[in-house]
Amino acid sequence: MKSNSVVRIAGITKESVCDGPGIRFVIFTQGCFHCCEGCHNPQTHDPNGGYEISIAELLAMVDENPLLDGVTLSGGEPFLQAGVLSEFAKECHDRGLSVMVYTGYLYEEIVAKADKIDWQKLLDLTEILVDGRFVREQATQEIPFIGSTNQRVLNLILLRCPTQTAFL
Repeated sequence: MKSNSVVRIAGITKESVCDGPGIRFVIFTQGCFHCCEGCHNPQTHDPNGGYEISIAELLAMVDENPLLDGVTLSGGEPFLQAGVLSEFAKECHDRGLSVMVYTGYLYEEIVAKADKIDWQKLLDLTEILVDGRFVREQATQEIPFIGSTNQRVLNLILLRCPTQTAFL
């Protein structure tokens, strides 16, 4: 890992049980071009907002909590910073933590562009992907981990095994 790698974020939640299974360290990335109407985190849209923090600082915070089950990358749009976030995700895996990513892109869009814009690294390090833009007219609080019913919770471990179902 490069010690000087930085990511632009809007904020951090050091312990969450709402942003994925178990106890999770959540990073809200800064920058999103989807700008979904009714977005839960509109302050994350401006790519110049928020602040920069090093991957080393984030990992030090993760290391402070031995009870964590995983990390969640939310937004903003994490795939806008896929390179540096894949470094973070790799280090989290090395610590035995799972990685969950929220994205406004569909899984199929990410796969189609993965080689062109280097999204494959982050995708390969993601166990759970919540995909799809938030749609206000389809908002729900009934289904865990999603904001609107068009979004999917994809178990990428199972998706990589085509004989299994990938939808949780």
